[in-house]
Amino acid sequence: MNAIGLQNPGIDLFCERDIPYLKNFDTKIIVNVCGHAPEEYLAVVERLADEPIDMMEINISCPNVNAGFLAFGQDAHNVEKLTAQIKKIAKQPIIMKLTPNVTDITEIARAAEAGGADAVSLINTLTGMKIDINRKTFAVANKTGGVSGPIVKPVAVRMVYQVAQAVNIPIIGMGGISCAEDAIEFLLAGASAVSVGTANFHNPAVTLEVIDGIEAYMKKNGFENVKDMVGIVK
Repeated sequence: MNAIGLQNPGIDLFCERDIPYLKNFDTKIIVNVCGHAPEEYLAVVERLADEPIDMMEINISCPNVNAGFLAFGQDAHNVEKLTAQIKKIAKQPIIMKLTPNVTDITEIARAAEAGGADAVSLINTLTGMKIDINRKTFAVANKTGGVSGPIVKPVAVRMVYQVAQAVNIPIIGMGGISCAEDAIEFLLAGASAVSVGTANFHNPAVTLEVIDGIEAYMKKNGFENVKDMVGIVK
């Protein structure tokens, strides 16, 4: 569980320093965008529009100061509206990153699709709380924190499956992936791609291990392409 915010050097330094550095490698650059008001999202997207990046992932789990700090991603109307606004100015494909802290994840996914999203990614962290029984107070100063890691995987797989049945755009599955078997679950549930987060903290080589494991699974089960695996569990 973490409550450290979304630490970053700011858009100007990122564009001046980090993008040129990343361009030295044979990789795709996907930039995660966050904000506390629509104007902040749009300003960052506009700033990135002409940069040599491949995609943007819009983190709509951020609190919306214009809506009483309700996260953007918890209101379908706001999701569709913000997605549409971003699509008007973005020159790269847009991924909307969905929060699991909602009653119906499919409603939010459909709203992102209706707004023109090119893909969705899910799940972001679940909201949790830890009480320090010895100090008799909250374990983190923010009172609540984002729960990630293996404990959230069953929830994430379920939500990816639900969204795969509800939308026609690609899904990037994430949440608790720590080995190839975890990643394969997401693919079979309907994700077209997967993302590994928390596991990197205790195993920096985990992504390479996941890739090798998926390849081995494909050979064993007669899959010629990852696409052949996506969403086959109905």
